[in-house]
Amino acid sequence: MSRASSDSRPGPQKVPRQSSLFPLSGGAPDFSLEIEAGADRADRCLVAGTDEAGRGPLAGPVVAAAVVLDPQAIPPGLDDSKKLTAGKRQDLFVRILAQADVAIATSGPGHIDLSDIRKASLDAMRRALANLPRHPQFALVDGRDIPPDLCCPARAVVKGDSRSLSIAAASIIAKVMRDRMMAHAATRFDVYGFDKHAGYGTAVHRRAIADHGPCLLHRMSFRPLRRDAD
Repeated sequence: MSRASSDSRPGPQKVPRQSSLFPLSGGAPDFSLEIEAGADRADRCLVAGTDEAGRGPLAGPVVAAAVVLDPQAIPPGLDDSKKLTAGKRQDLFVRILAQADVAIATSGPGHIDLSDIRKASLDAMRRALANLPRHPQFALVDGRDIPPDLCCPARAVVKGDSRSLSIAAASIIAKVMRDRMMAHAATRFDVYGFDKHAGYGTAVHRRAIADHGPCLLHRMSFRPLRRDAD
């Protein structure tokens, strides 16, 4: 992919070797887990991070992203997407696309309803990893579960978006892409306000469901949409 180099903002950073027991940055993600997997070797092991966005909403897809960072050109400021402002996420989204290998996969409401949100999320992460332009040799997966039938060996990392720069980058890509999808959905299903709450169960969203009923984007297996819900 192309590299961003025409603006005056801080350039990419080279990440030094770190110990996973004593990371250089207190509480911020670093490159320790990638280094343990061999990402900085001379014959460089391609280590991907993967994460998803949208497990909790009442509507819309769950979106997974997989990212392979270049150890010599990591965008500064990567962090758990939930800790960043919308503007910072947008800026990093562009930088990650310019400086890393990225793939995205989604599981829609129908897929979620036929299985469950956990299985649909893991399947989206599996497909995102498989869709990377270069086959990863190892994957760091956010959470406690490793998706079945992965294209490479993997490690599950609890709170990985706060520990691994690759997972943090994937969390940003997934979050920004899903928000954009839901903003676009709002132009077709304008009574629900998807551009404001991204499908989460806010009071405004629940009132819209009560007034207009669910649409094609709603997850009918989720409460309060489920037919057997109290």
